[in-house]
Amino acid sequence: MQQSDHVPEVAGSSSHSAHGNERVHPAMIRLRAAMAAAKYHGLELDIQDFAAEPGEESPSPATLVRWLRDQGAAAKAMRIKWRYLVRMTNSPPIVLMFRDGSAALMVGASPEKGIVWLRDPMKGEGAVPVAVDELRLGRIWTGDVLLVKGRVGQSEAEAPITFGWFAKMVLREKKSLRDIAIASMTISILQIFPPLIVMQVIDKVVNYHSMATLVSIAGIVVVFSFYEVLLTYARREISLILSTRVDARLSLHLFSRLVALPLEYFERQQTGNMLGRVMAIYKVRDFLTGKLMSTFLDLFTLVVILPFLFYLSSTLAWMTVAAAGVIGLIVVIFTAPLTRIMNKQISAERDRNAILYETVAGIRTLKTLALENSRKQVWDEMTALVVRWKLASGRMQNWPQTLIMPLDMFISRGIIIIGAYLALVSPSTVGAGGLVAFMMLGGRIASPLVGLAKLMDDYTEVMTSLSEAASVLNQPTETKALTTGMRPPIKGALSFEDVNFSYPGATTLALKDVNFEIPAGTMLGLVGRSGSGKSTITRLLQGVSRSYTGYLKLDGIDLREINLTHLRRSFGVVLQDNFLFRGTIRENITAGRPGFTIDDVIRAARMAGAEEFIERMPAGYETFIEEGSTNISGGQRQRLAIARAVITDPKLMILDEATSALDPESEALVNANLERIGEGRTMVIVSHRLSSLVNCDQICVMDRGAVVDIAPHDVLLERCDIYRTLWMQQNRHTEGRSSGKPDDMSSLIAEGE
Repeated sequence: MQQSDHVPEVAGSSSHSAHGNERVHPAMIRLRAAMAAAKYHGLELDIQDFAAEPGEESPSPATLVRWLRDQGAAAKAMRIKWRYLVRMTNSPPIVLMFRDGSAALMVGASPEKGIVWLRDPMKGEGAVPVAVDELRLGRIWTGDVLLVKGRVGQSEAEAPITFGWFAKMVLREKKSLRDIAIASMTISILQIFPPLIVMQVIDKVVNYHSMATLVSIAGIVVVFSFYEVLLTYARREISLILSTRVDARLSLHLFSRLVALPLEYFERQQTGNMLGRVMAIYKVRDFLTGKLMSTFLDLFTLVVILPFLFYLSSTLAWMTVAAAGVIGLIVVIFTAPLTRIMNKQISAERDRNAILYETVAGIRTLKTLALENSRKQVWDEMTALVVRWKLASGRMQNWPQTLIMPLDMFISRGIIIIGAYLALVSPSTVGAGGLVAFMMLGGRIASPLVGLAKLMDDYTEVMTSLSEAASVLNQPTETKALTTGMRPPIKGALSFEDVNFSYPGATTLALKDVNFEIPAGTMLGLVGRSGSGKSTITRLLQGVSRSYTGYLKLDGIDLREINLTHLRRSFGVVLQDNFLFRGTIRENITAGRPGFTIDDVIRAARMAGAEEFIERMPAGYETFIEEGSTNISGGQRQRLAIARAVITDPKLMILDEATSALDPESEALVNANLERIGEGRTMVIVSHRLSSLVNCDQICVMDRGAVVDIAPHDVLLERCDIYRTLWMQQNRHTEGRSSGKPDDMSSLIAEGE
């Protein structure tokens, strides 16, 4: 690209870094432009939160829209022409996409002068914008723009899930709904002609033996049939596209809402039961895009055909409508009792599915403890309950179907007998051809009316399913905390000031007046008996629970004011029982951070003591980890989790019983690396093995939710009874031999307990 083909002062494609002549990658410029547009609306974005799509050298407008929406902004990508762009005079900064993968910010426009003002996103808000005309911009601009604004009110992603929310989602497809309505109305009109043609064939062709009329009618039938087939195909295609788009949007929203729920909620719920309630939402989708839509489409047929039936024979038409009305009344009467039984059936099926999920999830425990028979007994009991309510539901459905059958037979068979009688008694009322035409159309009248009545039954079931899904998805989410708040640089200084916390439903405090502080770069150990509050402190640090009182500060900033995503990305966390995803070792260590290279992976594995066993594997870092990590040991899984935590080089690391699953050799290897891992970062280590905490700068001793003492190991041994007791319990053999006074040691342990 030559100098005249771009805007040097504006487009990052040719600009250099503000710090020198180092060339900036176009993708970085495009990201910075999106961040600058969001910042205009008060949204501070972190470039580390951006996940690139595979195969994209520079983020596409759609990818940027996804990222901005995930971060709490309202964004839209579109393609416009110059004549519309130049009229956007009062718009906030607009991101213009350039062909080389970079972008610029349009901060003003003048349609009179035919220019727009562009600013380089790499130079900050103080940079002077450059005026660009259509000719110069057209050489580098793709025509794509990105519009960004702050959230106003409740968006679709945050609004409570109700039937109206669903309907609004479907109604967004206005173009598809319009095309379906037009096709349905046209098909309904075309369906009138075949009975008319049959009537003409009987009354004209057969009675008068007119071959010419038959040929003409045959030609008309072929033409109308062709258009009806074509329109029916088009309607099905459009309906399929509509339902697919709604399904895609619903699935994306459902997953986003589910993962935005706080961890505390998942901990209180039975997983299988919760998933069963969430998946019930698809019944609502099927209802809106299936039965509800098809019923209203059939009503088009009713509106068009019913007047024609009254034209053929008002007597027969009233009989048909009356019979269809009685059918609808029967359906309505049985709706309430059927709904009650079906609700119990759905509940029983959900509980049974929860048993199945729990059994599969705990299959290792089931096999090792030989619990097959006991679980079978539970499954048999739940199956018997499901069968009981399913049988009751089937019997209840059988009654209205049986009562409806005579009326349905009357419409399909009785009407023709009455019509034949009327034709014999009063030929002027209805002829033979008219009678056949009426029979062809009469069946189509009963179907929409019956379908409309059954819709009430389906609606009740759907509302039950919706309430089940809403009971999960309408729970308070972490969305606001994940997308708003401060994003300060993390150094790692911690301060607890009168922190109190209790778990939901608990009557006692898990933390009571916790007060201590440590500077950045400190290695802090947390010790105490089970239930003393060690893991609760790590939960508060991770932002899992924010309902504490007092002040928990990170680098002088209250933790509740920090963006939750930024906070968690700044931490490295290793738990006692870590989960590895299905995928390669390398994918698990990078954990969705595609920017890391194999050198970074090897460095992290070496630091965690995992390199030696990874290199012994046939595929090395490309070894595939099965579901549940069944092809690696518990110690290997733990070391991979440590590698996953340290690869991001976090300024604060939390190790909650991180070495509990390691064998002595592996534990010694990891402990030897802890000091190296802890260089330049704050470490919070929870461990029952006090020997692994000896080298900590500070050790916090907790008991019943309160801080008993905090000091280095040697000091605690002298002045803290609880710590001394725990230490002697774990080292009684060594201490006993070294002191030569085993009796005194035993007595001290007894006193401590």
